[in-house]
Amino acid sequence: MRILFLVLRLAGAVAGIAAIVGQLVTSLGYWAGAGVADVTVPLVSFFSFFTIESNVGAVAVFLIGAVVLLLRRDDPAWFSILRGCVTSYMAVTGIVYNVLLRGIELPQGATLPWSNEVLHVVAPVLIVVDWALAPGRRRLEWRHLGWVVGFPIVWAVYTMIRGPLVYDPVRQRETWYPYPFLDPSLSPEGYVSVAFYIVLIALVIGAVGAAVVWWSRRRAPETAQ
Repeated sequence: MRILFLVLRLAGAVAGIAAIVGQLVTSLGYWAGAGVADVTVPLVSFFSFFTIESNVGAVAVFLIGAVVLLLRRDDPAWFSILRGCVTSYMAVTGIVYNVLLRGIELPQGATLPWSNEVLHVVAPVLIVVDWALAPGRRRLEWRHLGWVVGFPIVWAVYTMIRGPLVYDPVRQRETWYPYPFLDPSLSPEGYVSVAFYIVLIALVIGAVGAAVVWWSRRRAPETAQ
């Protein structure tokens, strides 16, 4: 059991790194083709996607988790909280992408198809399976739900403040938003529509986070194998 999940975590980390690097290389080429000489702003924008940030977190969790499986019987308390948070974010990434964004080219540049599937389907499935079944998981308390929702709130505030202040040199627009439903200029209702989607996604994150906490409070997987 432990060997199986050690392999899963290492495979998840390798797949995540390859997908992030592959998309970044593709985006750099796309930006160069668009005549962007200074890639500083597009690079910051690339790492401002919730998808990218969640997958960076997933890679970290997979790598730390692999070491934990080798050295410890149970997860450290802080790592269980981190796992729970990142599992929630990755599950929401998969849900939101496949419900709202599949088929839409996002502004990080030309989308690399296999990387897109890894980031939005494969990695979310792997980390959810890992949370559900891997040995060593600790029980989370309901108060830890605050940790789960904290980062998305900070990300949403950052995104909405940065959006109107950043010039997009790739598309030559005066604003930059990572996802179409967060761009008030793309909806007749403007910020009302954006507020609706932010509240909706907050509810989804809260619900998914609650499910993650609830699952952790069930009997943890056996650790003796």
